[in-house]
Amino acid sequence: MVTPTCGVRPVDDSRHRLTKWHDSGMRIEVLAVGTELLLGQIADTNSAWLGEHLASSGIDSHFHQAVGDNHDRIVLALRTALARSDGVIVCGGLGPTQDDITREAIAEVMNVPIDRDDSLVGAISKVFSARNREMPESNLKQADVPRGATPIPQVMGTAPGLICPVGQKVVYAVPGVPYEMSEMFERAILPDLLARSGEKSTIVSRVIRVWGLSESGFADLLAPRIEALDAAGGNPTIAFLASGIEGINVRITAKAGDRASVDSMLDAEQAQVIALVGDAVFSADDRSMEEAVAWSLLSAGLTLGIAESLTGGLVASRLVEVEGASVWLKGSVVSYASEVKHTLLGVPQGPVVSDVAARVMASNARRILGSDIGLSLTGVAGPAEQDGRPPGTVFIGLALPGEEAESVELHLPGDRPRVRQYATISALDLLRRRLADYTAIRP
Repeated sequence: MVTPTCGVRPVDDSRHRLTKWHDSGMRIEVLAVGTELLLGQIADTNSAWLGEHLASSGIDSHFHQAVGDNHDRIVLALRTALARSDGVIVCGGLGPTQDDITREAIAEVMNVPIDRDDSLVGAISKVFSARNREMPESNLKQADVPRGATPIPQVMGTAPGLICPVGQKVVYAVPGVPYEMSEMFERAILPDLLARSGEKSTIVSRVIRVWGLSESGFADLLAPRIEALDAAGGNPTIAFLASGIEGINVRITAKAGDRASVDSMLDAEQAQVIALVGDAVFSADDRSMEEAVAWSLLSAGLTLGIAESLTGGLVASRLVEVEGASVWLKGSVVSYASEVKHTLLGVPQGPVVSDVAARVMASNARRILGSDIGLSLTGVAGPAEQDGRPPGTVFIGLALPGEEAESVELHLPGDRPRVRQYATISALDLLRRRLADYTAIRP
């Protein structure tokens, strides 16, 4: 296995998505049901999640639809999808209310009646009794199954899913609740798709994450490599997606007859990408920036203390999302007001949006919190300027053991929320890069 450079955590194979698929051109369409989606009251995150996971499993999905809670229009959408795809995953419309009509629409497309499944009635009743609640009569509707369909038992809510054969094609129905949908997809739908697919091959995707490059600059770096892979037959493949304040995600996908062969292909291609991109790579296993920082601190046996001004605690908030953060994170001083910087952190009188303020904040955060490293942020989020500095001006201070405190000046784009978010991930990335350099020269 290739060992990533730049302080990137070695690949954790348990994080890879492994599926098997026959390269037969089978296509699965996604249909989101709910008038609230059309009105913009709820974002359709389910279709995005399914699109990503179908793609990473090597399954084509050429069309996504959204339709309101109307029987005839759901039937039309299903028939349209089945006319151009081999299967449909329908999200939503399986609840107990009058506008939950996905079952009835599927039954019409299948041209079958609906039967009530007594075993599902019992399972739904148990959910309510476990909560010491009486089951409303309307919930019995969730036990209705189009004849010939197979229920997908619920393990997190009350609405079972459905696997519904339509001739040689198939309709899957899952609840619209995202965590219920994703659980059913991984437990029941994906295995069923694999069973229907015929001959199988092994497909694995690995995600590399990058921060500090523009999308166009990144595209220029990778263009020769992508062209070479395409000319060689397109296996493995490289695709990337700009993710705003989270940087760029690079997905490498390879296909072969067995897992060992796929892993070998991915290792080789990962090494090529890292060689091209350099220390802008902060994760080789789809981990977040805060997880990359946590791993670097743990590996070095160092602790961190933070002083935040314009970010107002965002840096600490991201870091405490990592399990076990108390081992390496001492705490954060949110010194938003200038007088707090002066009185608590010892910043000298004068401009607080400055190189001097950032360095003093970092050094004294380390002293006050008793940490090995001090990290600080001060700047102007906007909309007005401060200390003669325009919005987007940010100073990041860093104090490492045995070294003079340093600061980096940034000029970040966007409105107030984006400046604060960009400042947060920029500070974490600076810490990650400096830790890689620091640990590389330590005896």
